Amino acid sequence: MPQLGFGVWQVADDEAHASVSAALEAGYRSIDTAKVYDNERGTGRAIAESGLAREDVFLTTKLWNNEQGYDEALRAFDASLERLGTDYVDLYLIHWPVPEQDKYVDSWRALERIYADGRAKAIGVSNFTEQTLDKLLQEAGVVPVLNQIELHPHFNQAAMRKANAERKLLTEAWSPLGQGKGLLDDQVLQGIGAKYGKSAAQVVLRWHLQIGNVVIPKSVTPSRIKENIDVFGFELDAEDIDRINALDNGGRIGPDPAEMNFLG
Repeated sequence: MPQLGFGVWQVADDEAHASVSAALEAGYRSIDTAKVYDNERGTGRAIAESGLAREDVFLTTKLWNNEQGYDEALRAFDASLERLGTDYVDLYLIHWPVPEQDKYVDSWRALERIYADGRAKAIGVSNFTEQTLDKLLQEAGVVPVLNQIELHPHFNQAAMRKANAERKLLTEAWSPLGQGKGLLDDQVLQGIGAKYGKSAAQVVLRWHLQIGNVVIPKSVTPSRIKENIDVFGFELDAEDIDRINALDNGGRIGPDPAEMNFLG
């Protein structure tokens, strides 16, 4: 799995086709979508039309909350494959644990079957807390490969990253650039960018890579799509990593996974 991929959250289906096409042309080889994004068809079409071999594109999608349960998850996976126009995905995730519903262990058993059948090359989870992760691991025959969580310099999730690592899971960051809600205007990030001749966004993505996160920035702007992958020609020094780490203010943007029980 490439450490830097491309996300399509909040991108309409037609726009996803265009942005994924631009991302693949720019050199991305990992694409992250989900059933609830309602853009699996556009994403799959872009991959099919890219001229790239299917095995050269790492494709992730996710099981939505109202389709959890063993039989339901199997049906949902089949439907995702149909929309994507492929016979397998590289990674399939449970999108949220939805603790009040409490079906994620049954859903995981379905994912294990999908994995055993080779229709998902790897399986994992998203937005799991230590509590939900440990409950799952007590029952799991296959350990999730990663936990995809909200993670950016204003919410750097040091404790959860440590918990994932202790349980042998990779950490993948969603909203890695803070959804454009002020993070990239931070003077510390802009100052570090000036030092390296890079944008604040490139600095943040480089920070993610250097602290070991898998990262999936989203953009629909071709110039930014190209800019976001141009982060392999420089390295932040230890002092700059520490300065970015110090920006953490607990600024969660999305829902708290312990309380997120939305099924719609």
